[in-house]
Amino acid sequence: MNKIFKTVTFFSVGGIGYGIIEILWRGYTHWCMLIAGGICFVNFSYIAEKFKRRCLLFKAMLCAFNITAVEMLFGFVFNICLKKKVWDYSNQPLNFLGQICPLYTFLWGILGAVFIPLAETLNKKIR
Repeated sequence: MNKIFKTVTFFSVGGIGYGIIEILWRGYTHWCMLIAGGICFVNFSYIAEKFKRRCLLFKAMLCAFNITAVEMLFGFVFNICLKKKVWDYSNQPLNFLGQICPLYTFLWGILGAVFIPLAETLNKKIR
């Protein structure tokens, strides 16, 4: 039961938190991004727990790649297949299909560096 509670808690914190960040950054969000944010923060919990002895930079890089992978998956489904136009990085250098790009992978690493300590704290409180 604790594992379910922990997963739901991380998913909720990530979904709501990412929605707020996106509204502050772009002025709006799409409901699918709440799901993506939830998935990413559940993964942050795993990264924080599995690699607790590794440095923050390492964990932030894992978070950056994790978010980029989730972003590519969601971009493929929502932007390419369903044509929802949730975001478009086509104007960014070295973008891939307008769904991911190095600039945002870097920004996701910063986001990871900020939120991995929160994930570590929540992991300690929710066992």
